[in-house]
Amino acid sequence: MNTMNYARYSARIEFDERDNLFVGRVLGLRSMISFHGKTVTELRSQFKAAMDDYLEDCKSQGITPEKPASGKLLLRVPPEVHSKALIVAQSRGKSLNQWATETLQKAVAAEI
Repeated sequence: MNTMNYARYSARIEFDERDNLFVGRVLGLRSMISFHGKTVTELRSQFKAAMDDYLEDCKSQGITPEKPASGKLLLRVPPEVHSKALIVAQSRGKSLNQWATETLQKAVAAEI
């Protein structure tokens, strides 16, 4: 996956062959923020402008901008997966939270 980053925010970048331009969509927010450009330089500039507009809109409305992630993750997994994960974590001398964090970090690193 191609991504671009600006001010703590990340966007997925794709090339639209039909319109011959790059299209970006900000990830991790409920708000839909997208932008486009014919060149990477233009795309980067449009990403910055879109995020600056979003942040300014939030400020003018007196609302807190969404963060891409809070650091809290609630997972619903089958009880048998929960039990096995807990056993693995404890067998390694770690809390389930520590083990899950390390496991997620490894999985994300493998994807990027």
